[in-house]
Amino acid sequence: MAIMVGVVGALSAFYHEDLDVSNEEHREITAIRLIAKMPTLAAMSYKYSQGEPFMYPRNDFNYAENFLYMMFATPADVDYEKNDVITRAMDKIFTLHADHEQNASTSTVRLAGSTGANPYACIAAGIAALWGPSHGGANEAVLEMLDEIGTVENVPEFMEKVKSREVKLMGFGHRVYKNFDPRAQVMKETCDEVLEALGINDPKLELAMALEKIALEDPFFIERNLYPNVDFYSGIILKAIGIPTSMFTVIFALARTSGWISHWLEMHSAPFKIGRPRQLYTGETRRDFVKVEDRK
Repeated sequence: MAIMVGVVGALSAFYHEDLDVSNEEHREITAIRLIAKMPTLAAMSYKYSQGEPFMYPRNDFNYAENFLYMMFATPADVDYEKNDVITRAMDKIFTLHADHEQNASTSTVRLAGSTGANPYACIAAGIAALWGPSHGGANEAVLEMLDEIGTVENVPEFMEKVKSREVKLMGFGHRVYKNFDPRAQVMKETCDEVLEALGINDPKLELAMALEKIALEDPFFIERNLYPNVDFYSGIILKAIGIPTSMFTVIFALARTSGWISHWLEMHSAPFKIGRPRQLYTGETRRDFVKVEDRK
């Protein structure tokens, strides 16, 4: 994420002179450029972290295929084969994470955009906001929770601790959706498809499925609408594909870029004012003045 914030912001140094945000054509070109470059930048950030050579995109691959190719192929891998199941799963992850109302990162992009800042800086600001664990780290937190539980045998005890509020259940429930997250329904089908196609025998994935079973059947979780959400399933899918947890939020940023830039375009399509959130002062209404020498 540190690489993504820096590199996306630095794109303004390459495209600043020929960018006029008041020009509709320039805005459209910038939107296409950002959405197109993000998979390459994301994959390159991973390759750089691993000390592996960069892979350039191929014109005969679609968006999801290209990202997976740039992530996992090597220059010596002349017989690289696509996996249609994984490609469809990646495509759905990109689509379902593209936009989700006025969340923290989207609001950040719009607020930065309201100053007239260049779009590369605005998207970099959105990435910085997404970097926070309370926003973009949800699916990573799911896997950390699974590590904490350890084995399937520990699931019942863990769920009892959840009921007594001793521990927090990650990847279940949602601030907006009070019923089953509609995105999660699509992700669950995709998750099942990926696990079946890859035939992975991973204890952590078995653990996740045990959690899912209890949450979907136990009255405690049903009554409180603590259903698995999109982050629960996307984290499992990404792990099954072989993507490290350090890349989860980067992929979130990649997917969300289309939503961020759409908000930025919509804002610039009509007159707008600089954003200035208001606040209510709740401090002291009156305080007596005390001379410096008399202060404790």
